[in-house]
Amino acid sequence: MEKLTATASKTTLPEWYSPETGIYSSKHPPIPLPADPFLDVVSFIFSHHNHNGLTALIDSSSGFSISYSKILPLVKSVASGLSNMGIKQGDVVLLLLPNSIHFPIVFLGVLYLGGIVSTMNPLSSELEVKQRIVDCNACIAFVELEKVCKFQPLGIPVIGVPENVNFDEKSNDFEAFYMLVYSKGDVGVKPVIRQQDTAAIMYSSGTTAASKGVVLTHRNFISMVELFVKFEASQYEYSSTDNVYLAVLPMFHIYGLSLFVVGLLSLGSSIVVMRKFDVSEMVKVIDRYGVTHFPVVPPILTALTRTAKGVCGNSLKCLKLVSCGAAPLFGKTIQDFVEVLPHVDFIQGYGLTESTAVGTRGLNTEKFQKYSSIGLLAPNIEAKVVDWITGALLPPGGSGELWIRGPGVMKEYLNGGEATALTIDKDGWLHTGDVVYADHDGYLYVVDRLKEIIKYKGFQIAPADLEAVLISHCEILDAAVIPVVDKECGEIPVAFVVKRQGSMLTQEAIINYVAEQVAPYKKVRKVIFTQSIPKSAAGKILRRELKCSLTSKL
Repeated sequence: MEKLTATASKTTLPEWYSPETGIYSSKHPPIPLPADPFLDVVSFIFSHHNHNGLTALIDSSSGFSISYSKILPLVKSVASGLSNMGIKQGDVVLLLLPNSIHFPIVFLGVLYLGGIVSTMNPLSSELEVKQRIVDCNACIAFVELEKVCKFQPLGIPVIGVPENVNFDEKSNDFEAFYMLVYSKGDVGVKPVIRQQDTAAIMYSSGTTAASKGVVLTHRNFISMVELFVKFEASQYEYSSTDNVYLAVLPMFHIYGLSLFVVGLLSLGSSIVVMRKFDVSEMVKVIDRYGVTHFPVVPPILTALTRTAKGVCGNSLKCLKLVSCGAAPLFGKTIQDFVEVLPHVDFIQGYGLTESTAVGTRGLNTEKFQKYSSIGLLAPNIEAKVVDWITGALLPPGGSGELWIRGPGVMKEYLNGGEATALTIDKDGWLHTGDVVYADHDGYLYVVDRLKEIIKYKGFQIAPADLEAVLISHCEILDAAVIPVVDKECGEIPVAFVVKRQGSMLTQEAIINYVAEQVAPYKKVRKVIFTQSIPKSAAGKILRRELKCSLTSKL
């Protein structure tokens, strides 16, 4: 049993924290979830509203759109077509696709049939794809049209999906895909799908760096819709059907998938889809389609801020809310955004692939603004903050590893009994590996990844703290800090820095700049200048790549 700290008296602790159990409860009222065990997520998201006539998906480059009245028939057609090809309930379908208006149609079509989807970055190598097929036992793949020939030797059927196409036009180039979309049939006797059945296998590095298949159920996705997407929308007075979202985040990642492929379709919002992020096109697309909501990751927020400084007139005036996730933001980055776009609300949120993107969401009012926080726990979610050294359960005011429990937590890791047991304990707590600080209002702040904490002369140093200081320098565009083994100290902080063009900043100047703002033991010990900081599609710093590059630079 975990130890409880006695750093705060029982009388001073808020009602949403239990000193007996160390559990943080959500400050939001619980939301009832569907009790019917025979409910699939596709039926669930299309059962709430009548969206006839409203635009669901819009291709940003061509303007071609799909209305809500057409989505479910198209989904059923894909399910029927796959069934005619021999795909059955429980089969795994690989989606190796970039963002497109077709992505949600294919994804939901597979789930409607009772199949299982595994998504993958379309830039993955042939070897990586082969490994994925073996690992999750995929029996068919959807790929970009131009990559059909490349992936045909994979040993499973490959269907090419066109970049942009009017569903009312037939082309021999993508006849197989056309036949699926226009099979004009249903699956006949719809398979019995239970909430506990597997819906998707998403891959994540988890807390141990090795990529693992995250098994998510229909119930996980239903919970995500209710506790993340629909709940967030309920916090605002304006109607969800008037919202226009810009989909730049990759749909193959849980962040983009939860919003653009599943969740928002339950609200009747319009989704403008960009195949890939283009800074020069971003503002044009926002203005052209009247985008009101823009979910981003830190690199995209930085690009938006810089670009917004050069716009004039009514450009970007349609934006209401920018939400950021995948990696935490601090200080100057947020301040710059708020100053450039003062009419736009900014919030951060937190979720994992292992929690189906459910975790926390921020909310600001005119009198209460906590931009740096990842927000409050979502409804139905419990948490613990655990000292990563002693195992003590920490009350508000302490920093430790975040554990969460709730209906969004994954079923298991695929073929990973030991890995599952290391991540989800016997009481159902998901050990996130993220270090957070909990304040006395119930708001959480991400400090860093537990596995990346630097141990320097007995002290614990969070790289994100140092990165926030570095990025606050007016001549530094981006920065990352990693631990490097040192014989005397154990590990020392080394900073990778991207300077502004023409900057004459030196290593010594940067080290001194940081030293003036942090405790002596937190000082950066070495600086390496680089052209860019490697980051994942979700915006997380790829520290392993930086470590690999050190051999030639130190």
